[in-house]
Amino acid sequence: MNLSRPLLPLALATGGFLAVLPAATVTMPVDEVRAGMQGTGVTVFDGAERSEFTAEIIGVLENSFGPRRNLILARLDGGPLAASGVIQGMSGSPVHIDGRLVGAVSYALGSFSKATIAGITPIEEMLRDDTQAPARVADAALNLVLPLAADTLTGLLPIRLERPEPFAARRSDLDALGLTTGAGASFGGRLRPITTPLSMNGFTPAAFDRIAPLFRSAGLAPVVGGTAAGRAGAQSDAPLVAGDAVGVSLMQGDLSMAGTGTVTLVEGGRVYAFGHPFYNLGSSRFPMTRAYVHTVLPSRAISSRIATVGETLGTIDQDRSSGISGSLGPGPRLVPIRVTLDAPDRQRTDTFDFQVVEDDLFTPLLAYNAMLNTLFSHHRQVGAATYAVRGEVALEGHPPVRFEETFAGAAATVLASVYVSGPLTALVNNGLEPVTVERVDVSVTAWDGARTAVLERIWLDDPRPRPGRTAPLRLAIRTRNGEVVIRTVMIDLPSAARGPLQVLAADGATLAQQERQQAGQAARATDLRQLMDALNTARRNDRLYVQLRRSDAGAVVNGRRQPSLPPSVLEVLGTDRYGGGLARMSIAAVREWEVPVDHVVSGARVLTLDLGMP
Repeated sequence: MNLSRPLLPLALATGGFLAVLPAATVTMPVDEVRAGMQGTGVTVFDGAERSEFTAEIIGVLENSFGPRRNLILARLDGGPLAASGVIQGMSGSPVHIDGRLVGAVSYALGSFSKATIAGITPIEEMLRDDTQAPARVADAALNLVLPLAADTLTGLLPIRLERPEPFAARRSDLDALGLTTGAGASFGGRLRPITTPLSMNGFTPAAFDRIAPLFRSAGLAPVVGGTAAGRAGAQSDAPLVAGDAVGVSLMQGDLSMAGTGTVTLVEGGRVYAFGHPFYNLGSSRFPMTRAYVHTVLPSRAISSRIATVGETLGTIDQDRSSGISGSLGPGPRLVPIRVTLDAPDRQRTDTFDFQVVEDDLFTPLLAYNAMLNTLFSHHRQVGAATYAVRGEVALEGHPPVRFEETFAGAAATVLASVYVSGPLTALVNNGLEPVTVERVDVSVTAWDGARTAVLERIWLDDPRPRPGRTAPLRLAIRTRNGEVVIRTVMIDLPSAARGPLQVLAADGATLAQQERQQAGQAARATDLRQLMDALNTARRNDRLYVQLRRSDAGAVVNGRRQPSLPPSVLEVLGTDRYGGGLARMSIAAVREWEVPVDHVVSGARVLTLDLGMP
């Protein structure tokens, strides 16, 4: 192929490209594509009406981002393209040459480009990747060291989020095309998948600003959107055809979120679209929806379609590097989430219902999004607040998992929201056995101001504690407004105890950190039930925990603490059969008590007792 010859003038094809494709679409293999060929593309620029544009082939980047991964370069023109350049949302727009389908417009040349140059994913690669693979298996279990606490659970979702690798073309192919730019920077280094507009309806500006970066890093562009109820064409009974706008729904209900693009091919009940990944999840279960384009928003950076989504038309079950595909028919099962927000200060209670996609990444992420927007929408956005969060995750075939925590301060809104995603992230990514989330219920009690407190000191009323006796332990807690609150715990001293004992009073996060350090990597759940128990009994930050401790040999074996072990038993447990599932301990908790505090409390204090004869 002579890639340096002059490009032929464009000619607009007026054939029947806007008609419904025949049962067997004729395609053109990429090895037949030549520079100078003239093609016709189809997309929606306004409403639901399909319009044509022209595509003049520049050349083919062979093996551009992997073996047998080619990209066809073309210069586009027609409709608003001369002024707008490549448009976000036109990903998947089919391009035909001589009546044969070549592929889908899918890549754009960076930002601020003076020419409307796009990359076209070959249709043969899109069809080849439609593997109909089985359901995706969740990644390996997260590194969860027990016991769990708020610090652990609020950190799980950020760990789980992944950033896709950017597109990078081969320098040799670019040199052959004469497209290498100066200063060592390559044309291909600026060639990226066309960003997918992510229509978000019902989100406040504050929530939108916090949520948007999570999706932008994955090639999605969050935009203010809505639902297309009542729009002509968006709710029609017309069949979905190549060139139509199409949506990939993530969330429905009181909030909605959906990515929009263009259909490349509909054949045999299968729909192919985008020409690049949506989130590159492989096997997936997203609702496929109709979409309606309000207008094209021109931009010198990159233009975008403003679109809304309509009814569900089927299920997107493949999200691959060469595009998305799915079947027409019923949509997939969604996970219902209900959030009840009670604001006693304002004597107001609100309930919100959402449905989110069932996915080990998106279910927790969208639960966080829903919670964050709910709190921003119906409570204060600026200043300190306090949220008491209680939730339940219903699992198919298992008892429910319950979680409860309180957050206070200027960051309480974000912490409470990301905390809700923690149990979901742990469960669906447990790495032990598959789980099906049937529903999620969350209730939040919200107060203005930060309800925080500090543990100042602890003491015993009995100056001479003895084994077998009960001694009152006093805890002095100072609240944020200066009030001192005294709590009392009756400490039962074991009758057989002799020598020094420690009384530790600590907040949940501090105690959990100490226990994780003692156990090392051995304190991990070894089965799903153990993980569920750890979630149900996670240390809370609106509690003080009192432990009676003594120096004693013990071990953590397969995630379970076993104190007071004889040396002979420890020797047996130390054999290789337990591998990394064993850690020796030198301190044992003889007794433990839990002290509720109506504030988020912090601090730790220790008393040393020397028990003599009774």
